[in-house]
Amino acid sequence: MSEDQFKFGKGQSSPNQSIPIATDQLKIGSTLANRYFIEGILGVGGMGAVYKARDLHFPNVVKQVAVKEMIIQTRDPVVRASIIRNFEREANLLATLDHPAIPRIFDYFTAHDRSYLVLEFINGKTLEALIEENIPIPQIIQWAIEICDVLSYLHNHQPEPIIFRDMKPSNVMINQYGKVMLIDFGIAKPFRGEQKGTMVGTEGYSPPEQYRGQASHLADIYALGATLHHFLTKKDPRLEAPFSFGERPIRQLNPDVPPELEAVILKALQYDPADRFQSAKDMKMALEAILSKRAPAFSAHQSAKVIHQTIQPLWIFRCQDEIRGTLAYKDGWVFFGSYDHCVYAVHAEKGELIWRYQTDGPIVSRPLLEDGNVIFGSADRRVHVVNQLSGKIFWSYYTGGAIYSSPVSSGGHIFIGSDDAHLHAINLISGNSVWKFDSGAPVRTTPFIYEDNLFFGNEYGDFLCLDFRGAIRWRFRAKRAITGSAVVANDTVFFGSLDGVVYALDAKTSWLIWRFRLGKPTISTPCVSGESLYIGCTDGNIYCIDIRNGKEQWRFLTEHQVTGSAVVQEGKIYIGSVDKNLYCLNCQDGSLLWKFSTAGPITGTPLIYRDRVFIGSTDGNLYALPTSP
Repeated sequence: MSEDQFKFGKGQSSPNQSIPIATDQLKIGSTLANRYFIEGILGVGGMGAVYKARDLHFPNVVKQVAVKEMIIQTRDPVVRASIIRNFEREANLLATLDHPAIPRIFDYFTAHDRSYLVLEFINGKTLEALIEENIPIPQIIQWAIEICDVLSYLHNHQPEPIIFRDMKPSNVMINQYGKVMLIDFGIAKPFRGEQKGTMVGTEGYSPPEQYRGQASHLADIYALGATLHHFLTKKDPRLEAPFSFGERPIRQLNPDVPPELEAVILKALQYDPADRFQSAKDMKMALEAILSKRAPAFSAHQSAKVIHQTIQPLWIFRCQDEIRGTLAYKDGWVFFGSYDHCVYAVHAEKGELIWRYQTDGPIVSRPLLEDGNVIFGSADRRVHVVNQLSGKIFWSYYTGGAIYSSPVSSGGHIFIGSDDAHLHAINLISGNSVWKFDSGAPVRTTPFIYEDNLFFGNEYGDFLCLDFRGAIRWRFRAKRAITGSAVVANDTVFFGSLDGVVYALDAKTSWLIWRFRLGKPTISTPCVSGESLYIGCTDGNIYCIDIRNGKEQWRFLTEHQVTGSAVVQEGKIYIGSVDKNLYCLNCQDGSLLWKFSTAGPITGTPLIYRDRVFIGSTDGNLYALPTSP
């Protein structure tokens, strides 16, 4: 098939309606639309094929994509137009979706008798391909939780909810990072009340009402139950009588399945939609409860719910509003900012106030102690420099936006980000601007200094490397905002993103070394200790990842989002959660050693000094705790 057959632009079709209908596949080594080099065939169906291709618009890197082909097998112009409209509906639907478990769409076009959809390439296996493998029950539950999460996203999509309508093992892919990806949105559609239509879906997985041309979001819940039943029993529902799951009890066919999991699946499979889970979120919570309850048996999924608090504070210091940021320590004093617009200096042994300095805005910036000064940013748009001993102002520097970044220093200069989209370099002595770099979006990360380079991300999703003169060395693009800061170890820079991915890049070249897919977005800064990376996630988990290969070592499930960052000392990891607890875990296996409860979410990073751990809470208190009960 020659390249000149594919010269029509996005959404356009060939003006020649009389050419023969083609049924052959694109040839490996051919180029589609002068852009997509066909490298292989991923799958073939009755309506076309799916190809693995390379996007030639990126000549300096290998960007692989999936090209989904639909052959228009009709010469009737009316039917043809209807098919093309349906194809474009799928493309436009995908373009509105933004979820880590949904492949991104890059392009679509119709050429002659074929339509093409260019999608993010997913390297992995479908659940259908994994059915015969010995997958641990906790992993299956975790995948089910991730499926519930993406279904909940679709069902709550605005301006119209979306029903997937074809949940089955072959439409769920597990990518190379072990995370769920929902594929094939060909029959997904917006939900408009009790609208009727033709029966679509897959026999065996579809609920009774879908056979009658009716489908609400509860149809997806039934189909997920059918998918899990198939995966756990290895009994294909397409080969059985319709709606006969009750005749094939899960635990009789697979005794390893916990009774609670069987009950969740059977509830999802109820004939009457009113008897099922009424939302994907409800089903997700039921699945998460199983992981929590069975944590001792599920070694890969530790739970924080069954351990009682056994540690008492040494002292508590009260300020006037929430403490959301991270603390700093020097010369026996603890320094921290608060939403009451003040920075405090508190005696580390006694918990007594030494001084406080007031600004005109909330403070989440971690104070930097440098040359006898306390340096920090504020939402009042200023960098403040005050004397460490007296708390008196030395100088301040104005930016064009609120400051949520924390300062770092090197060579007599301070580096800090601002919501004005700039990274600022400031002379430490005079407070004058040395240079500022426009990144194009608010900078809320704290720059990381490594070998005369500055590494930071912004709210647009750009991750940048600058030299000390403010000149850009390289730029890397994540899919969503980068709010958590980066760390560098072994010439590798690590950071997380709101796209739900932890990235490992070569610090000198920006080449991607590995990616690890989290369950949800993260704004946590990674903590690297030895060969392990620890990071919190808004899915409630604390992850431990091997920095050599990006593989998960363990995860610990808290009861809410984990937005703060971890500190490691003597084989223990300390990290707070929005569930109001500070956790102390064993670094080796993620087992819980102790936890301490506060009266508010913990969003900052703990401070460890000698045998004490200091942590602020949004309850307005600073706590000093022993590192051991």
